[in-house]
Amino acid sequence: MSDSSTCYDFIVIGGGSAGYAAARTAMDLGLKTAVVDGGSQIGGLCILRGCMPTKALLEPAHRKHEIERAAEFGLSLSGSVKPNWKKVVARKDALIEEFASYRRGQLKNSKFDFYRARATFLDADTIRLSPVKASAEDIPKKLRAGSYLISTGSTIQDTSLKGLNETGFLTSDDAIHLTKPPKSIAVLGGGPVAVEFADYFHKMGVKTTLIQRSKHILKTLDQEVSEEVEKSFRHSGMKVYTGTRLRSVSTSGKHKLITFEHAGEKRKLKVKEILFGLGRTPNTQGLGLEAAGVKLSGRSIGVNRKMQTSRPHIFAAGDVCGPHEVVHVAIQQGELAAKNAAVQIGKAAKDLRMASMDYSTPMEITFCEPEVASVGLTETAAKARGVQVEAASYPFNDHGKSMIMGAEFGFVKCVVNTKTGRIVGAQIVGPHASDMIHEFAMAVALNVTVERFLKVPHYHPTLGEIVTYPIEEIAEKLGRI
Repeated sequence: MSDSSTCYDFIVIGGGSAGYAAARTAMDLGLKTAVVDGGSQIGGLCILRGCMPTKALLEPAHRKHEIERAAEFGLSLSGSVKPNWKKVVARKDALIEEFASYRRGQLKNSKFDFYRARATFLDADTIRLSPVKASAEDIPKKLRAGSYLISTGSTIQDTSLKGLNETGFLTSDDAIHLTKPPKSIAVLGGGPVAVEFADYFHKMGVKTTLIQRSKHILKTLDQEVSEEVEKSFRHSGMKVYTGTRLRSVSTSGKHKLITFEHAGEKRKLKVKEILFGLGRTPNTQGLGLEAAGVKLSGRSIGVNRKMQTSRPHIFAAGDVCGPHEVVHVAIQQGELAAKNAAVQIGKAAKDLRMASMDYSTPMEITFCEPEVASVGLTETAAKARGVQVEAASYPFNDHGKSMIMGAEFGFVKCVVNTKTGRIVGAQIVGPHASDMIHEFAMAVALNVTVERFLKVPHYHPTLGEIVTYPIEEIAEKLGRI
């Protein structure tokens, strides 16, 4: 292994979505760039353990659920729909390998240098490389750079629940590889990860219980949105407990025993398996951030809107810093950080200036059934900020196309600034919410008023036309129609 240090303009630590986007952008700007990735696999969270594998599992679960409703549509079904878990996981694995191999090719065949190693800061300008494998090819012991980007993602959050570690549990990383279903499972948590896995297990035929500490699941959304999903889950036979206090976990024969409080009563639940879905935490351990002078806020790296840490030449992007742990934001952060690094070290075009992230159009999607999507301000958040808004909603079960499709639950809700008439937010619970929300995303991002929105034709009968109904109601109330 060489003792000499290699110098770069820009070094990216972490080769996931944010890191690759940053490296590609830096190369396009003419920066001498390197990517250092010390993960057990190359590809990043979204491809390997997050967005893509979970959606690949949810697809067959939701198709199974739809097939089981065949009688509602006048179709005869001979026998039950039996999932083959090994084939479901094998299909997921094949898809993920295709995505991951493409990312590996991008990293290894790009013009920037790529090191399979763990990086640790020795000081604010130097990192030490530790090969992932002892037999790794010869790499420098140290690298130096004029600027860095930390994009190391997140890891499963530690648990403090009494007895859980001793009893044993699944994480979301484990669950995507499960080829033999448990007879029963308790999912702990109420965020998108927990909700999606609870939906997956339940629709795949596992007796599922969802236990959430807060008053409602998906607590960042308006209450009626959360309640609609809870109602749908309960209607389908899933047990959902909200407003709970988890006390302990222990073994009980061949089962796992969860003790918790709900509605003022002590409850005990026996299940064969537990999924810990209470979230992820930034992956900052082992990076030597103290030696670099990079300050943390808890486990998260503190950054400004320019994606700079407390050391201005060291940037961060993605889950490691937040504030929104979603891929499209991570990519935007990575690209912006690379551009700002180029400006900072004096290698950008003369017309390029330091820029700041724009978080004014936050989007959140949970791919359960019914799907849940949100963009911009919720009604609750708008009122908390003192923004005067008018909100209205319209149910899917009173809309022609969705009634034909058999939609039983959900609605479209819009939030409009009463002074300007601009659409500032929307939430959708129902079929294809993940696709439909983008029409509202464009409206929020471009400051579209209700009058201009209603000028856009919507074909009948389509799911898309339902978005006009709450907007029409608000426009009439505001005298803008």
